[in-house]
Amino acid sequence: MSSPSHGLLRDQLHDLVEPVCTAHGVDLEALELAPAGRRRRVSVMVDADGGVDLDRCAELSQALSSTLDAADVLGESPYTLEVSSRGVSRPLQLPRHWRRNVGRLVQVVLDDGNELVGRIESADEAGTVLDVDGSTRHLPYEGIGTARVQVEFRRLDEAEE
Repeated sequence: MSSPSHGLLRDQLHDLVEPVCTAHGVDLEALELAPAGRRRRVSVMVDADGGVDLDRCAELSQALSSTLDAADVLGESPYTLEVSSRGVSRPLQLPRHWRRNVGRLVQVVLDDGNELVGRIESADEAGTVLDVDGSTRHLPYEGIGTARVQVEFRRLDEAEE
């Protein structure tokens, strides 16, 4: 369980980090602050239309490091800064997550407990359209419990064709 001061520090970090992310054309998806031995680990997860590559993460990391050092919000405590992309393992929670994954295969658990696997055909602010075994399914976000992108591997014989 985190202390009130931990929550306040996390809020201060968020207020510093989010504008830097926005200036670099990425969305701040998650910010985590955790102890890591004698240091603190500040993990920043970002996403953007078209994805986030290593060069973009490195540029953002330099900008965030400069901002955090200048603000001195972490005081004298040493910290490790980790900047990474959102990754496919994180659940699809916001309309932009669905939009950025059009064409990908997803596993969806509906609020009623039913599960389905389908390919995202489109997504807007209200819901998504999936191709499920050749049938089109319109799903409003409010009826979706959880959804995750499924990693697809091409078979070797398909890759050679």
